[in-house]
Amino acid sequence: MKSLIIANWKCNPITLKEAKQLFGSVRKGLRNVRRAEVVICPPFVYLSNLVEFFSKDRKSQTGLKLGAQDCFWEEKGAFTGEISTVMLKNLGCEYVIIGHSERRRIFQETDEMVNKKLKAVIKTGLKPILCIGETQEQKEKGKIGAVFKRQIKSALAKIPRSKIKNSGLCIAYEPVWAIGSGSPCGIDQAMSAKLLIQKILISFLGKPVTGKISILYGGSVTSKNAKNFIGGAGMNGLLIGGASLNPQEFIKIVNTIS
Repeated sequence: MKSLIIANWKCNPITLKEAKQLFGSVRKGLRNVRRAEVVICPPFVYLSNLVEFFSKDRKSQTGLKLGAQDCFWEEKGAFTGEISTVMLKNLGCEYVIIGHSERRRIFQETDEMVNKKLKAVIKTGLKPILCIGETQEQKEKGKIGAVFKRQIKSALAKIPRSKIKNSGLCIAYEPVWAIGSGSPCGIDQAMSAKLLIQKILISFLGKPVTGKISILYGGSVTSKNAKNFIGGAGMNGLLIGGASLNPQEFIKIVNTIS
């Protein structure tokens, strides 16, 4: 199975010119990558431009995929400022990040909202990247297991197992306390988190469905620690924030994995 490497650009860069340069550098640097699937998730305003930019030269395609950083659960309507999964699908996106810790914390996204978004993504045929993870306070109080259980079960509530099994669902474990801190989660703790996530998924979905779900790590990933999360902790891939904005560093991460 290929490792899944996701670049979350967040609210960066600030110009289309910079976005094209960043995308172009990554595409060129990953031309020969075969053992990893790389997904680029830029801000919404750059998606259509990057689709066009990406398709201009078919000969140099690397297999890069486009993803969105968020979505709305309704297909259309009077929802000012929102972007639907159908719009993203028609644009050429294949993946969507759901429930990122910054969406939960800054924009007050609830578990119920995450569930609605996940249902919409699966219905549309996009591949969901569901983010879960604990805060520093939850970690210190020993509530990691309870947080995982609540976030996973609420996100998957009332979605048939058959749909989850065939959805391409990925779960990204992002210890909130490690994001952007420069202090990533330890390898042993990441491994424990993966095993705990799998245990919860098995209890909720059974082994056959759980076996189809990839588990990723995200939180201060660099080229120096990336391989440890895959080889050491057994993660199926990485969700990368800050390092994805440095094309040389991001390319090095992917090459280290693949």
